[in-house]
Amino acid sequence: MKETEKKPVHKFERVCEILEGYSRDPAKLIPILQAVQEEYRYLPEEVLAYIATSVGISPAKVYGVATFFAHFTLEPKGKYIIRICDGTACHVKKSIPILEALQKKLGLDDQRKTSADMLFTLETVSCLGACGLAPVMVINEEVHGQMTPESTLAVLEGILKEEGKC
Repeated sequence: MKETEKKPVHKFERVCEILEGYSRDPAKLIPILQAVQEEYRYLPEEVLAYIATSVGISPAKVYGVATFFAHFTLEPKGKYIIRICDGTACHVKKSIPILEALQKKLGLDDQRKTSADMLFTLETVSCLGACGLAPVMVINEEVHGQMTPESTLAVLEGILKEEGKC
């Protein structure tokens, strides 16, 4: 077998554990996909096919569910998902300069949303529901309010230092 043909067996070990935890029940497809995405930070295509086979439904149905819900992603995401709110309150209080500062620092743009080292994914969202803290940024589940480009970069520097990247 060629090196390029080898597939690591351990790649599906965690998926098998998740499937077993949900008794391979096709009615539990959404929680299965949520658990897999939490594990991998996205839904790899080959894992979707494996899930379909394992629960006894078509790959098209699994793919349909994975692409229907905005929560799911088929693209790899970084360890830190940074969401910048650009809803009305945040936009008025200058969320775009915050976004631009992060894009510049991380070498990202509107097409490239994940850093090359897979550490950061930068997204804009319509609303984070924290208008009183505008402009708002969420990193993973941690909310940061009343941000400026400078305070945003300071938070980013803290993460980089924690990751040993400074």
